[in-house]
Amino acid sequence: MTLAPHRTLITRLKRLLPALGLCLLAMGLTGDMGAGAYDKEELGNMSVYENASPAVVSVMVQTTDGPSTGTGFIISPDGLMVTSQHVIGESRFVKVTRFDAQNNEQVFQAQVIGKSAGDSDLAVLQIKTNAELPYLSLVPFGNVRVGQKVFAIGNPYGFERTLTLGIVSRLDLKKRRIQTDASINPGSSGGPLLNSEGQVIGISQSIYNPDGNRSNIGIGFAVPCDEIRHYLAAKGRPVETTAELNTGTHTIPVRHTPYSRRDGLVQTSR
Repeated sequence: MTLAPHRTLITRLKRLLPALGLCLLAMGLTGDMGAGAYDKEELGNMSVYENASPAVVSVMVQTTDGPSTGTGFIISPDGLMVTSQHVIGESRFVKVTRFDAQNNEQVFQAQVIGKSAGDSDLAVLQIKTNAELPYLSLVPFGNVRVGQKVFAIGNPYGFERTLTLGIVSRLDLKKRRIQTDASINPGSSGGPLLNSEGQVIGISQSIYNPDGNRSNIGIGFAVPCDEIRHYLAAKGRPVETTAELNTGTHTIPVRHTPYSRRDGLVQTSR
């Protein structure tokens, strides 16, 4: 007779086990939601951004017309950077700001060591740093395909490190431009246009703007990386090395027929 209470307890536990199992299952599913809430495409987008954004910088320079702001990105661990020439104008030094993986802000003064003479619209900057910086690799124009997915990171209207997505809409082989529907707006000039591997296929430059309102309508343009690769190779500075740079300002040769304002294009600095 003394075993009866235990048998009663065991019977009650058996009745509760199915409900307890459902609770544990629900708790397990809830615990996994943090990792399982994103699909494969979203995880890919996040990976590109998280790996590339620490190498993207904001660029600011004071001009006679007031401050000009844009975007740039690091292409070697010793602080070599690329941006758009129309962002920096005739300046020899500019302010660049980056955020590391822990979101800590770092501000540098960068020297302008190279810029284009025409509408290739590129400039090379160098900062002095003892630390190795994250950097992005460059992809030849010949490896870019219409329809491939692209990511643009920039500082449109001062919204730092903004990510937009799109595709390569068209390749202009004559004028050597990459057309994309990824949103590029004022402040995005000089930022990287990336492939799904987080490699740079182009440098954001301008948007098609026939009505003059400066807003993006889904037709943006990027300069292929070949221009900057050719310049660096000519100066004995392949991107993969960290050799000493020559000082002074150099000219990047223009190898294409440029767009003009008559084409309805607006450069995307602020």
